[in-house]
Amino acid sequence: MPGILHPLFRGTTYTRLLHLWVPMLAISVWLFVDMSTPWVPALALVPLGLLVPGVRRGEGVQARLLLTPGEPDTAISVEPSAGWRDRLRTTLWLEARTALGVVASCLTVWLPATTYECVRLAAGRASVDLPVLGVLRPHRAYAFLAPLPLVALYGAVVGLGLLVTALARRLLGPSPAERLAALEERTEQLLERTRIARELHDSVGHALTVAVVQAGAARAAGDPAFTDRALLAIEETGRAALEDLDRVLGVLRESERPVAGGPTLVDADRLLESARTSGAKVEADVSGPLEALPGPVSREGYRILQESLTNVLRHAGAVPVLVRIEVTGGTLGLEVRSPLTAEVPGAGRGSGLRGMHERAALLGGRARTGPDGGDWQVHVELPLS
Repeated sequence: MPGILHPLFRGTTYTRLLHLWVPMLAISVWLFVDMSTPWVPALALVPLGLLVPGVRRGEGVQARLLLTPGEPDTAISVEPSAGWRDRLRTTLWLEARTALGVVASCLTVWLPATTYECVRLAAGRASVDLPVLGVLRPHRAYAFLAPLPLVALYGAVVGLGLLVTALARRLLGPSPAERLAALEERTEQLLERTRIARELHDSVGHALTVAVVQAGAARAAGDPAFTDRALLAIEETGRAALEDLDRVLGVLRESERPVAGGPTLVDADRLLESARTSGAKVEADVSGPLEALPGPVSREGYRILQESLTNVLRHAGAVPVLVRIEVTGGTLGLEVRSPLTAEVPGAGRGSGLRGMHERAALLGGRARTGPDGGDWQVHVELPLS
């Protein structure tokens, strides 16, 4: 029983009823002018829905406010009609809403009046307001029938509210073009969020790896000079990570702000020096104009190099590392090789390696990671166009 009566205590039940009553305002005004042609308001809705694109927006806003208040996903569009299909659906909606409004108005008037007349008959007074009940004689038994019209009214109000809401989602719902645009926008947002996650993983992960390696080496060395160099490396790496973190958090705070302006391969020397101070014996071979690289290619190349060096420090430690960066023709080639250790992070394991492949794929390039002739190799090719 409490479940059946739950709609009585929901504000949505009454806002939907109000939504059904609204069209009756115009119809009531017309009936004061000419009661012999009650169909004229319904006929006037046809050119209104077909010729005025903004009607769809107004109906959508009203439906959201009154039929689905507080719902995050209403499936009701608030865009104007973009084509004849939208105009036709809007016209059908106007006619259906008017028809349901007439039914709701009649029921909300005559059903309570029926209950009132049943109470009069039970009290011994003949019905004079309802001609249908005027032929009945007063009797106490009508007291048991008096609640039935109210029960019917309750069911009608709830049922008509559900029906008009379903029709609104069907006739005022997003068109295929609007659904496609929403899907594209959602995809762009997800790609942007994924890129932000990669930025945080690569930048903060590299800084923490360098800090852990440097701190461990300084504690084991027991050399004040070495400790000073380690602390300096930790400070510089941490400062760079904080700059990246501030930039990415700024993007999160401002959803319309793109992720851009990060470090590029021109700053690769900073990464190489950080790896050297962490104990890795880095040999670098750089050829080609890095400063002439397109921004997206240079930024993604920097992150791939950063993640590659981070993995070397994390999994192999102080080992020789060969880094090749080559700009030839229309391609950026990036290769990082280090001796293969017992700990092999499988080609599909970990978000770092997956992020390298995703970065390369987004730019139309390719990445290979895995064992190669006794070494662990990261080989990436990115097109410049």
